[in-house]
Amino acid sequence: MSDIKVIETYKNNLQNYTIEQLRYITAEGIWSIGQMYDHLIVVAHEYLDNVETCASSKEEQLLGKTEFGENLFKNGGFPPIKIKLPNELNSPPNNSDSIENLMSRLDQVIHRVRHWETKVGTIDPNYKVKHGGFGWLNAKEWYDLVSMHFVHHLRQKCELDHKLVNVPNNI
Repeated sequence: MSDIKVIETYKNNLQNYTIEQLRYITAEGIWSIGQMYDHLIVVAHEYLDNVETCASSKEEQLLGKTEFGENLFKNGGFPPIKIKLPNELNSPPNNSDSIENLMSRLDQVIHRVRHWETKVGTIDPNYKVKHGGFGWLNAKEWYDLVSMHFVHHLRQKCELDHKLVNVPNNI
């Protein structure tokens, strides 16, 4: 699935939820669909900010990826496991956005992805920004991480969608 197509899939699916379904939390410690969307958008902007940082860098970084980072890119995506962040990085995402606001925020991500789509390959691959778990990533790797992250959450989206089957439209 192409970078933009996977994000547009999320955007198109967003129209199928009521606001009640979007904000419904099935159990303590489980995100709502809206929280998952918020997480995806926030992280995508974070990754794209790092693309910009690489693009404006003037200093080469010769250090590379961690073993997990190497495997992530070698395999072209995240392993099919749930990844739990450390508590200090794991504050619950926003659960109050409207469908319209989430749509607009996804449009902003799509706009930024399109902006970098043709430019990312021209950025020196030795200009890097460190990721806490994956090591030193260049602009192309940060860019690729955006769609890899969206794809990774498709399984979570499917699980959350199945839990909504018995949820009335007006909770």
